[in-house]
Amino acid sequence: MEHFFQCPYCWEEISMLLDISEPSQSYIEDCEVCCNPIEVSMNFEDGELTSFDAFSIEQ
Repeated sequence: MEHFFQCPYCWEEISMLLDISEPSQSYIEDCEVCCNPIEVSMNFEDGELTSFDAFSIEQ
């Protein structure tokens, strides 16, 4: 499943392919525009995306 969201660093809209086989996921992936690491977390229910968050890993 393709999901579009805004990078928390460069604010560009980017897309990410999501794997719906696991109901709850969290991992780090680099922005395709600015290459900064983004912590993403998501939840699925019955194959539908129920929540998605993308955070800067800087404090």
